[in-house]
Amino acid sequence: MVGHLVHGERTDWIPRVEHILRHGDAVAFPPFDREAMFEASSGKSLNELLDTFAQLRARNVERLIELRLSDADFDRRGLHPELGVVTLGQHLATWVTHDLGHLSQIVRAMARQYAQTVGPWRAYLSIVGATESG
Repeated sequence: MVGHLVHGERTDWIPRVEHILRHGDAVAFPPFDREAMFEASSGKSLNELLDTFAQLRARNVERLIELRLSDADFDRRGLHPELGVVTLGQHLATWVTHDLGHLSQIVRAMARQYAQTVGPWRAYLSIVGATESG
């Protein structure tokens, strides 16, 4: 998953922001390669990937600030190769939501290790697969 996040930082979020600002909806974004992270991450440790992600994210946030986007910019249109016309605001909201989705996956995986050890409280803990509603 971290390799996927690294790949997105390199090829998706800010590059597509800049693509929208440069081309609008006249030229579609390059497609996102959902398999590229396997080769790019091969042989790298989790710590290496996390360090790379932290550096790329910091750089991308700095770039986003440098762009000084206005409210009007959020309505600028881009062309997604599968979804069609999207706005810059939608793209940025997707960046945040995408990451929150992956954080949710990580948290659920971490919590599942306690599914048996929480005892009867499991009925109240949907994150570990509650057995009944509480």
